[in-house]
Amino acid sequence: MTELTGPETPEAIRHGSAPPPGCPAHAGAIPLSGLEYQQSPSELYRTLRREHGSVAPILLDGDIPAWLVLGYAEVTYVTAHDELFARDSRRWNQWPAIPADWPLMPFVGYQQSVLFTEGSEHQRRAGVITQALESVDQFELADWSRRIAQRLIDAFAGSGRAELMSTYAHALPMRAAVQMCGMPAGSSDTEELVRDLQISLDAHEGDDPVAAYIRVQERIQRLVKEKRTAPGPDVTSRMLSHPAGLTDEEIVQDLISVIAAAQQPTANWICNTLRLLLTDDRFALNVSGGRLSVGQALNEVLWLDTPTQNFIGRWAVRDTQLGGRQIRAGDCVVLGLAAANTDPQIWPEGHVGAENSAHLSFSNGEHRCPYPAPLLADVIARTAVETLLERLPDVVLAVEPEELTWRPSIWMRGLAALPVRFTPVIR
Repeated sequence: MTELTGPETPEAIRHGSAPPPGCPAHAGAIPLSGLEYQQSPSELYRTLRREHGSVAPILLDGDIPAWLVLGYAEVTYVTAHDELFARDSRRWNQWPAIPADWPLMPFVGYQQSVLFTEGSEHQRRAGVITQALESVDQFELADWSRRIAQRLIDAFAGSGRAELMSTYAHALPMRAAVQMCGMPAGSSDTEELVRDLQISLDAHEGDDPVAAYIRVQERIQRLVKEKRTAPGPDVTSRMLSHPAGLTDEEIVQDLISVIAAAQQPTANWICNTLRLLLTDDRFALNVSGGRLSVGQALNEVLWLDTPTQNFIGRWAVRDTQLGGRQIRAGDCVVLGLAAANTDPQIWPEGHVGAENSAHLSFSNGEHRCPYPAPLLADVIARTAVETLLERLPDVVLAVEPEELTWRPSIWMRGLAALPVRFTPVIR
């Protein structure tokens, strides 16, 4: 692999050079943004496939060129070949063109995190996370999640109306995640962490994602310091006591990755599943207490409305080819997970096989979501959906389905709001 040297702050790195203006490789590149994309990304994927094939030239914020991998086989290939497409973002040949306040900096700015490690170092760091998560009792997690769900539902059950994205789907997984990590649920620090994580992952106009990420980091640093002196039966304490001997800073960065992965994607998974259950006639007859249909809906969402639409990314270690495209050393490759899940090459009849679990929603290869994190996310999401339907069996949308809108994000797929109504429940 290419040797990486020099400072770790991205803005100081001059690794390679940017392609010249009018670079032929990015002729016809489409900005990965805009209202059409935000509300109907599948239309954009079809356009890109038709015009460019399985690997399309795109422009990120500020007209920064990159490649979007749309094909299922191509995404699988990229994620399975770390020797060609690696995770260390310091390889990027675009750093000279990236301002320090670039909106996507929280995604690509190099950190001492498991997300950017490679080879044996990645195996060491991921191994610590895996063993810490394996010690989470899934029955206990389901019980925590159910208790959290009940408290959240209690807050609005008597009103007969609720907006489920903010008051339920978003609130529940963060509380479950911080409880796993040993943070006190419901504290002001925790609520601030929730807001800052949302900004850093999915900023709106006027937000400062870089400042939000710095605040997240500071709060997790305090948590690690607290657990050094007073360990408990939690993920943070298990990471601190692991024989691999990770430093506090390494643990801080890896905990941020764990909590962020548990929160926003799981929140969108919950809300997207509730939307499917409340708008699709196939589930209407069984939505009340229909446990089998809940499982089917959860899996179908991972195929058709996966919470993580695109993931940035991989960086080419050397010049290579992918999907008939010439990829230069240092090029950024964005994983189009949502596009790959609906690739017509694997679903030629246009019918996605939602009954199987071969989707790429948790990515693939060595850098996929570490086991058993997908199982824990499923426990949280399934418990959230089932508990809501059990408590509010006649819940229905409070607006017409076509009035629901998606949040403006090129990375995450989630509703701006999910308003519902139901018979008030007085306890």
